[in-house]
Amino acid sequence: MPRGDKSKYTDKQERKAEHIAEGYEDRGLSEKEAERRAWATVNKDDGGGKKPGGSGRGTQTGHPAAHKGGKSGGKASASRTAEERSASARKAAATRKRNAEKKAS
Repeated sequence: MPRGDKSKYTDKQERKAEHIAEGYEDRGLSEKEAERRAWATVNKDDGGGKKPGGSGRGTQTGHPAAHKGGKSGGKASASRTAEERSASARKAAATRKRNAEKKAS
């Protein structure tokens, strides 16, 4: 199988790469670079092609890029004072109440 051959990837992996590439192109990357990065992301997430004979078949994927968001969360909240967090919580509660009243009427 020559380098760059995509025959071992599933339809879902191909759709995923296409969607990721579109996002990169929207951000101003060239089509070629967007495609390269998209396939790198799919490989990182899934460990390569999943059809029989593909590299990484049946291996655990660990922590895919799509699931890393929570690791950086909480830093902003931790750097705020208790009063700031409390004020933010009160504001959020008021917004939820207002939206609930709007929805009920």
